[in-house]
Amino acid sequence: MKILLYSMNFAPELAGIGKYSGEMADWLHAKGHDVRVIAAPPFFPHWAVFEGHSAWAYRKSERNGVTVWRAPTWVPAQPRALARVVHLFSFMLSSLPLLLAQARWKPDLVFVVEPPLFCAPAVLLFAKMFGIRSWLHIQDYEVDAAFSLGHLRGAGVRRVALSLERWLLTRFDRVSTISAAMMDKARSKGIGEGRLVLFPNWVDVSAIDPASAHVAAGGYRAELGIAPDAVVVLYAGSLGTKQGIELLAEAASLLADRPNIHFVICGNGPSRGPLMSACAGLERVHFLDLQPAERLNELLGMADIHVLPQRADAADLVMPSKLAGMLASGKAVIATAHPGTELGNVVAGRGLVVPPGDAAVLADAIAQLARSPDLRETLGAAGRAFAQAELDQNAILSRFEQELVRCVADRGTTTPSPLPESQP
Repeated sequence: MKILLYSMNFAPELAGIGKYSGEMADWLHAKGHDVRVIAAPPFFPHWAVFEGHSAWAYRKSERNGVTVWRAPTWVPAQPRALARVVHLFSFMLSSLPLLLAQARWKPDLVFVVEPPLFCAPAVLLFAKMFGIRSWLHIQDYEVDAAFSLGHLRGAGVRRVALSLERWLLTRFDRVSTISAAMMDKARSKGIGEGRLVLFPNWVDVSAIDPASAHVAAGGYRAELGIAPDAVVVLYAGSLGTKQGIELLAEAASLLADRPNIHFVICGNGPSRGPLMSACAGLERVHFLDLQPAERLNELLGMADIHVLPQRADAADLVMPSKLAGMLASGKAVIATAHPGTELGNVVAGRGLVVPPGDAAVLADAIAQLARSPDLRETLGAAGRAFAQAELDQNAILSRFEQELVRCVADRGTTTPSPLPESQP
């Protein structure tokens, strides 16, 4: 089967959407599928084009048997609301010739990842013109998030944006997303059940091994000057606006009199500078740049407690991809979420769930786990078991492959074939 992957973020060596896109392309190629990729030059989370890539030129490369085209894309140093729109629009325009050039190859299916939704109209037009199946995968509901986070405002603007989004979503042959709550939102936007697929983020549970990670993690502790018996509270991920990351500085300040508790914040993004400023003078708060993928097991193993702050107004619009690795690491997790949200439901019983935006409650939860190694071990074991049972990479991608085959087989029919009973 010929599959065209249209994903703005494609950087397999990093975390987040880019990593999942890369792993999916590799996995499908290994299964015998012919995979091509259209992407922007890698830029996230630094918001700067990586060394060896160009923001202004088209580039073609081969990676593990997968052909990757990079479209020139303007990348703002400060990704504020208007700058983000121009950034997404530049990729949409520059990638359009690459998309149209695939008509000669004629893929069986084009798989586009949101964000950005800006690319959806071109994909739909391309698919309809050449009789190709279309699939939209939603990692973030960016329209809802833009209004919830205050990037866009106005009741009239919201009505128009949501109407356009609904029109686009209902015209794809398949729409997938990553959690049960996000599936419910897709239904509320008019996606018919036969076209809707659950395609959650995954983790390579064999690559994240709590036993070996515990030994290797001493390297990070030595590099940062953290004692072997100290309690490490780790946040590893992008430092963006949806995370509510400023809460970590407040919690660290409240726990400044606890000499055995160290905070390690690993990642890059627009909130890193303000967060470092807020932590100035807190000697047990350590910052790391985004680490290479080959050290992920060691990095996650350094933690005694993982923290996952999330803003309340982004609840159920996104499902943090970093959570899978946290659970697989076998360490306790503290997440900021309201009860009943998807994030809260996943973490409950495998960690502690505290209200978003309340630094004092977060600090109390950290202190509770810091003095309770048995509770940390129990919660961590439950998280590891959940990751092995529900988030295994091979199991999830095997189910996804079945849906791809079914989608292509439905070409020329007016009604999608029913999903199997085993669909999670």
